[in-house]
Amino acid sequence: MLFNYLKIGIRSLLKNKTFSLINILGLATSMSVCIVIIMLVADQLSYDRHNTKRENIYRILTERDDSNDFVNLFATSPMPIADKITKDYSGVKSVTRILRGFGNSWIGIGDDLNIPIGGFFVDHNFISMFEYELEFGNPITALVEPNSVVLTKEAAEKLYDYENPVGEMIKVGEAGEYKVTGVLKRNNNKSHIKFEALASISTVKNLEADSTRSPALETWRRSTAGWVYIELNEGTNPADINKNLAQIGHEVYDDMEDIGYRFQLQNISDITPGPLLGNTIGPGLPNIFVYFLVGLAMIIMLSACFNYTNLTIARSLTRAKEIGIRKVSGAYKYQIFTQFISEAVIISVFALIISLLLLVILEPAFHQLNFASMLQWDLNASPMVYAVCLVFSVFVGLIAGIFPAILLSSFEPIKVLNSLSGIKLFSKLGMRKALLVLQFTMSLIFIISTSLVYKQLNYMVDADYGFNKSDMIKVQLNDTDYRIFKAELSKHTSIENIALASHIPAAGSTYGTGVKVNPQDEEVDFSYFAVDEGYIENLQLKLVAGRNFKNTVTKEQANQIIVNEKTAETFELGNAQDAIGQILLIDDTVQVEIIGVVADYNHQTMMQDIAPMALRYLPEEYSHVQIRYGQGKRDAAISDIKSSWEIVNPGKKMDYKDFDVAVSEFYDLIFGDLVSIVGLFSFIAIMVACLGLLGMATFTTETRLKEVSIRKVLGADEKHIIMLLSKSFMILLSIAILIAVPASYLLNGLWLDAIAYRVDLSFGTIGLSTLIILVLGALTIGSQTFKAATINPADTLKME
Repeated sequence: MLFNYLKIGIRSLLKNKTFSLINILGLATSMSVCIVIIMLVADQLSYDRHNTKRENIYRILTERDDSNDFVNLFATSPMPIADKITKDYSGVKSVTRILRGFGNSWIGIGDDLNIPIGGFFVDHNFISMFEYELEFGNPITALVEPNSVVLTKEAAEKLYDYENPVGEMIKVGEAGEYKVTGVLKRNNNKSHIKFEALASISTVKNLEADSTRSPALETWRRSTAGWVYIELNEGTNPADINKNLAQIGHEVYDDMEDIGYRFQLQNISDITPGPLLGNTIGPGLPNIFVYFLVGLAMIIMLSACFNYTNLTIARSLTRAKEIGIRKVSGAYKYQIFTQFISEAVIISVFALIISLLLLVILEPAFHQLNFASMLQWDLNASPMVYAVCLVFSVFVGLIAGIFPAILLSSFEPIKVLNSLSGIKLFSKLGMRKALLVLQFTMSLIFIISTSLVYKQLNYMVDADYGFNKSDMIKVQLNDTDYRIFKAELSKHTSIENIALASHIPAAGSTYGTGVKVNPQDEEVDFSYFAVDEGYIENLQLKLVAGRNFKNTVTKEQANQIIVNEKTAETFELGNAQDAIGQILLIDDTVQVEIIGVVADYNHQTMMQDIAPMALRYLPEEYSHVQIRYGQGKRDAAISDIKSSWEIVNPGKKMDYKDFDVAVSEFYDLIFGDLVSIVGLFSFIAIMVACLGLLGMATFTTETRLKEVSIRKVLGADEKHIIMLLSKSFMILLSIAILIAVPASYLLNGLWLDAIAYRVDLSFGTIGLSTLIILVLGALTIGSQTFKAATINPADTLKME
């Protein structure tokens, strides 16, 4: 019986090649996007699943009290919590700490080109907790002694041209020299912790003692330096440990007026995909991004299913007699239903095959996204993924075919065999037209959204930040003596000004601290940049009151700050001149004097309003040099900068980029990917909608060929006929536009309202997007109506 259904289904597809092709192409295009997302989610779900102890391994998360930040939950924790949870409470079998700052970071932003590896400082039991195996070295003792390091197999091959490097020494920037004590075995297991090397955390005490690193191991006030993982005893209820963590939060922070943290557990299986967290340790996909992609894919998939439903219902009259004869011959309703469901599944499976071919084009484009590169997504499919895709395609076939199957299997034999003209499936504004309107409504919303995201990206990149970002080069210091490098740079005539700083303004990161005027006041979040005396001139900031820093490194200068006008307003210090000489209290302990006030500028991203900030003279926190060159002298300046670097750092690579490029990287990372993703979905949505419109227009014109021929015989011209056949479809497009424009305004307003400096949904954006829809719709409809209008009436009426 099933074989007969399949045979009849394939015959029906071959008989109606045009409609079958439209359905298959629409489903295949939409399905290819869904399969990419299935692969992406499958990749993320494979992380840490290899660990046999994963049900008992948890990470301690930190939540800030009374914070209104967008992200208030952090993956990092204060390091002392590791000892406290094991010594003062029961239920924890083991604990391991992971401390950032050993070599380069996984994310690849701000890395030192001259440090060959990246990784973490870890406790000696890290290897056993996360079930790594050593190819060389002793896993029990490899990370016990200070200045010992374990390398991954890949890192060992990158650094050495022989198999066993145990005993070799390696220098890792300011962290010093380390002895290789082990090499991890190569494996294909996926972990949310990405590293090339693991150094013994016992080294950190020495680095903190000589001020190479800021204190982190013993302070409860610092929660961002590292991560704490615990393994629970068998049978221990995580809820009991959460109660203990809550108790620790109260014990430690209830007496601290300026700071408050609370802690909770997160199982390692829930890290990726997982909640949106700050200070993640490695690449991971937040749930919110999964929901976003799945939502877009489902919209596209449903649009393709609408096409199938529309065209199948439109063609139903041509198969009504077939259904009537089969029922008279003894076929049951469920058999007719199964027949049409089988046809839908066959089309969906054919679409799956084509969609897998389309992945050859789509997957590389997906890998080029900034997020995909940064988060190291792997979209290689496993047999299980292909099995899921097959199940998904069958499910799509069922969804697409169930409504037509119910409708067609309900035909009554007497009616369909007596008079086909008496069968009315839908009213004038029936389901088919409603689905078509919905498709083009979604397509127009996508197009308008893509235009808005693109405009927002350009607006943020080209905006006036309040400082001059052109004609500058940014060079990472990377363990370079800034005084010597600055002296060498100043010898060149192509270079006009030199400044040192800790961060790039308006690029998404600053140092942060809490500030108050009086000890009894409530702290206000405060951003600051470590800069030198050349910073204000280099960025061409306006000093509205007071003075700049002097070119001297003194204790007095370290306790002086230059603030923006917003600071004077927030702390009610009067006007800019009144603020000069006033004292602010940083972290309840450090008194700083305001010596200058600069005009407000966008030191944070354009997504935020201008907030209080300060410039501080802290040479130990400089990370890069900002070099302004003469207009039109970029090539000469780069050559001079390289020659100066060679003198100061012979044999070292220089990490540099244009300053304006460094500023725009943040916006390109966020909005550039959105433009690509939403743009892709817009293209697919409009293509699927046009395929559906093409199918409907083709069927409509075919069913009205006799009418068209008679009208031509009676004297109707081609223009009149084209207008007659196109009018109903253009009305549907107009209805879609009337629905999509206000819907776009409301939906895009949700994310635009969260951005301080934003574009508006202008008439130009609406007009251009609407024109695109109308032109594509007119071309799609016109391709069929023109064909019908130019037929020879004799060819159609000769058999009448």
